[in-house]
Amino acid sequence: MLLSARNKIPARVTAVTHGEATANVELDASGVRLVASITMEAARELGLSQGSEVIAVIKASDLILATRD
Repeated sequence: MLLSARNKIPARVTAVTHGEATANVELDASGVRLVASITMEAARELGLSQGSEVIAVIKASDLILATRD
């Protein structure tokens, strides 16, 4: 798989919550919790379930950072 995105994070699926149209996929990326909201169709096509090894690809035009006051 070749991608232009440089933010590729290996992770393991810890849970999949199926909704009506979307699935929330919880990931463990070396101790960091990530959650991806994807279509139900995509979740089925990828065969995602607890324990699946995935690569989280983050491609965004904006990244907002904040600090505490």
